[in-house]
Amino acid sequence: MVRILVIAATLAAGISFTSYAQTTPTASVAVKPASTQGPVFPKGNRAPATNFTGTVYVYSLVKDEPTFNCASSNVTFEPGARSNWHSHPAGQILMVTDGLGYYQEEGQPVRLLHKGEVVKAQPNVKHWHGASPKQAMTHIALNVNTEKGIVTWLNPVTDKEYNSYR
Repeated sequence: MVRILVIAATLAAGISFTSYAQTTPTASVAVKPASTQGPVFPKGNRAPATNFTGTVYVYSLVKDEPTFNCASSNVTFEPGARSNWHSHPAGQILMVTDGLGYYQEEGQPVRLLHKGEVVKAQPNVKHWHGASPKQAMTHIALNVNTEKGIVTWLNPVTDKEYNSYR
């Protein structure tokens, strides 16, 4: 009998608490379907032609500062655009947020990048990244441990290197 009372009390309390957990919206909010939403961040400013081939835009998200020891940017590559070869003293993390792109480390084949992929470029590894020939690509670039330095820019990626994707 006590067991039945305990179960009944638990059920009553559960039903009572669920009614408090449900809320009624106070205002109607129109949510656009994901396919019609624009980019999360602004395109930013044109990247310097000395470090990139083609049209590239950079929007700074986190400027380098001693508190966080990181710098982050949203980078948009138009079709065919790419960075020069470069390396990072403490490595770099790339998070592809839109489009289709390429990534290559020295001595390795070109890797195809899709939205949602993450690349971890190891410290001091010479590499480049950019859009595919027919589709733009946007990624968030995260440079960590910037007290070691941020980037060493090298020579441009040749058309032969860029077009070597198989």
